[in-house]
Amino acid sequence: MPKIRVLIVDDSALIRNLLTRIINSQHDMEAIGTAPDPMVARDMIKAQNPDVLTLDIEMPKMDGLEFLEKIMRLRPMPVLMVSTLTEKGCDITMRALELGAVDFVTKPKLDITAGLTAYADEIAEKIRAAHLARGRIMRQAQVNKAIAKQEAPGVMPAMGLSNRFAATEKLIFIGASTGGTEAIRQILERLPVDSPAILITQHMPVGFTKSFADRLNQVCQITVKEATHGERVLPGHAYIAPGDKHLLLSKSGANYICALSDDEPVNRHRPSVEVLFDSGARHAGKNIVGIMLTGMGKDGAVAMKRMRDAGSYNICQDEASCVVFGMPKEAINAGAAHEIVGLDFIATRLMDHLLEIGGRAAIRV
Repeated sequence: MPKIRVLIVDDSALIRNLLTRIINSQHDMEAIGTAPDPMVARDMIKAQNPDVLTLDIEMPKMDGLEFLEKIMRLRPMPVLMVSTLTEKGCDITMRALELGAVDFVTKPKLDITAGLTAYADEIAEKIRAAHLARGRIMRQAQVNKAIAKQEAPGVMPAMGLSNRFAATEKLIFIGASTGGTEAIRQILERLPVDSPAILITQHMPVGFTKSFADRLNQVCQITVKEATHGERVLPGHAYIAPGDKHLLLSKSGANYICALSDDEPVNRHRPSVEVLFDSGARHAGKNIVGIMLTGMGKDGAVAMKRMRDAGSYNICQDEASCVVFGMPKEAINAGAAHEIVGLDFIATRLMDHLLEIGGRAAIRV
C-alpha cells in the first residue's frame, strides 16, 4: 500500500520538526515536506499534491482559517488543524471544522516536545482518519459547486412533537468522533424546541466542548450546553459531555440527571460513547433513541447493542454521508442498528419515530 503523503504547514520550526518525526516514524505515512506559511504551502500543494495537510491556525502572511477556506473552495483535501488550547483557539478551531477541516490536534502549552511526542499515536490516528475522508471530501466539493449554481435551500426543520409524552418521557443519545461536530450541528439545528432531552458524547479534548456547545446554542432552537454534574435532564435541551469527563445518565427520584465521571478512559477515550450508552441501557432502555454518527474506531458499538437489547430504538449514519465510517459500521456489525440513515435525513426520521410512538402512547392512554 502506498504511504499517506503529508504536508506540514506551521510557522514554528520546532512543531514542523516534531510532526515530521512523528509522521515518519509510522509505517504507513511520510512527511513529504514542510512549509512555514501559507504562501510557501500553496506552491508545495500544487507541486506535490499531498494526501493530507496539517495546518497551523496562527501564521504570518495569511492565517490558517483564511488559507483553509481557500483550500476547501479551490483544491479540497483532508486538513488536520493544529490548534492552541486557549479560548480564542477553541473558537477558531470550531470555525475551522465548520469550514471543512476533518479534525484537529492541540499544541501543549508547556514542554511542546514532550507533549506532542506523547500524542504521537493520536496524531497518527487522526491523519489516517483524515486520509479515509479524502474521497468524501472530493465528492462533497462537487455537490457544493452544483448547489452554488442554484439558490441555496434553507434548512428544513423537523416537525414538532406537540405531544407531551414523547417530549418528556423519551431521551436521545448521540455518539460521534471524527467529523461529528458538523454532523451533530446538522441534526440539532433541525430539531424543534419541544424535542426530548439529548445527551451527546463527541470525542473532543477539554476546553473545546464548551466552545462547541456555545456555537450550537447560537444556531439551534433547543438549548445546547456543556453538561454539569447533577443537573436535571430537561426536554428541549442538549447536554454535551465535557472534554475531560465521561457523561452518564443517572436518576434522582423520578428525574433523569446528568452524571460526570473521572474514571479511566474507555476505548482510549474520555468522554467515551461506550460509557454514555451503557448508562442509557441501565437507566432508560426503551425510552431512548440512540444515534451513532461518523467517527474512527469502535467506541460505543457494544453498548449501543446493549441499549437495543434493553429496548432502545437505534439509528446509525450511513457510509455515504460519514466523514469516517468507523463507529457506525462497528455498531451495525454488532447488530445495534434498527435503521441506517443518511445525515440529511436523521433529524426528520428521528422526529417521525417519536411521533409514531407518541401517537401509539396517546391511543393507549
